[in-house]
Amino acid sequence: MASHEVVPEAAPGVVPGAVPGAVPGAVEEVVLLDDAHRPVGTAPKAEVHTTDTPLHLAVSCYVLGDDGRLLLTRRALAKKTWPGVWTNSFCGHPAPGEDFEEAVARRAGQELGFAVTGVTEVLPDFRYRAVDASGIVENEFCPVYVARAAGQPQPLPAEVAEVAWITPEELFAAAEAAPFLLSPWLLEQIADGRLRRALTQPSAARS
Repeated sequence: MASHEVVPEAAPGVVPGAVPGAVPGAVEEVVLLDDAHRPVGTAPKAEVHTTDTPLHLAVSCYVLGDDGRLLLTRRALAKKTWPGVWTNSFCGHPAPGEDFEEAVARRAGQELGFAVTGVTEVLPDFRYRAVDASGIVENEFCPVYVARAAGQPQPLPAEVAEVAWITPEELFAAAEAAPFLLSPWLLEQIADGRLRRALTQPSAARS
């Protein structure tokens, strides 16, 4: 059975979008890639997403609880692309020189306020391009991971509006019945049998 929780607004004195542990004034950069997925440079994250977004590096993660349910998040309404849309547990952009598992651990803490364990790569070759209703483009080489929650999420309001725990089967049914409620990358990712098996048979992700 699904359960969901609305994320409260940031407390007074908290800067919206502030990342716990980040260096004040630091510019978050993303890694730009060529068509062979080789790094060719960097760009500020705040500037890279436009109507002509270059291919860049990202990572997606699906987090399972001890009961086998999956954590979905609803993107904050202030997000530049797909605001208010339900999506996978979290995404992020590896920093220059940062490996994927480090990026997964960092973003779990920054965006959802908890640690994850058993981080396992499931779709090492996932790449997609999608255009938001506003015309802004996502264009990412984005390996997909599955992990286990170590605690309850405490989401950052600038990133996440709501969270929900649902069974993988409920997610698959929602994708068939109302795909317009879900992010385009989630729909492409869960269409891959490798990810479906990893979510419904977690031991398969570790084999």
